[in-house]
Amino acid sequence: MRTPGPTDFFLLTLLALIWASAFFNIKIATYSYGPITIAFLRVFFGSIPLLIICFFKKIKIEAFSKDWIWFAAIGFINLVLPFFLIAYGIKNVQSNLAAILMASTPLTATILGHFYTKNEKINLTKLIGISIGFGGIVFLFTDKILFNENNIWSALIIFLAGAFYVVGGLLTLKISNKTNENVTASILIWAIIFLLPLSIFFEQPWNLTPRLDSTISLIYLGIFATGAAWLLRFYILKNNGLVFQAQVAYLIPIFGVIWGFLFLGEEITSKVIVSLIAVIIGIYIVKKGSIVKII
Repeated sequence: MRTPGPTDFFLLTLLALIWASAFFNIKIATYSYGPITIAFLRVFFGSIPLLIICFFKKIKIEAFSKDWIWFAAIGFINLVLPFFLIAYGIKNVQSNLAAILMASTPLTATILGHFYTKNEKINLTKLIGISIGFGGIVFLFTDKILFNENNIWSALIIFLAGAFYVVGGLLTLKISNKTNENVTASILIWAIIFLLPLSIFFEQPWNLTPRLDSTISLIYLGIFATGAAWLLRFYILKNNGLVFQAQVAYLIPIFGVIWGFLFLGEEITSKVIVSLIAVIIGIYIVKKGSIVKII
């Protein structure tokens, strides 16, 4: 593992830009596609780069091995549910709000990690960070310009999606001895298995007359914001480690807000800015708390 240099910081920023761009592209995809179809095509296109890499690197994919139940469960909880919920909720809220709400995932992970892991207990520093971060989320919900009784539930659904990401992450601890590429390819395969019949039964996508921009956004979501982004994440993890890669959490909500403004003309209110700052500070304090002696 090497000390991060300019190239590594560039790749980390690139990863944040790609992941943050997912939110406004999901929004554009909803102009033509239903949430189940969006989730299905996202994992379908996202699996292509990963399967190609596994083939050329001769990485065994264990989707149907004796551990298939774990791959299936993680695929459902970590991909199917959050991808569907984000696509469902983002139709009624700005994409930049989704970016901020999803950025709170490390805070949720800290809380659940306290109860379901042995080494991730909450201490005073983490508690302060969680309070500041979630305080920013609560403050965001008081923005009467962006939220009303018609879309408040959509925002809560997006927030719930982040919780499922965390639960899925905890489940991956059960198969932590397997390679990242194998795990990701396997859970993508199971997500496809779950979503294909649901898309066919509930949304009949063959009856759609999709807009070109929606289709382009959907293909981008799969190939780049899912497949390529995961490969880039693997590269950073291998060369610089988890701590360095985790810094992407600070950048995603910032770029998410910028992308929404540039491509969709979304409004950036003062409460959006305050909430964004609070979430980033909260994540920073929680991460600092990870190196403090556990209570």
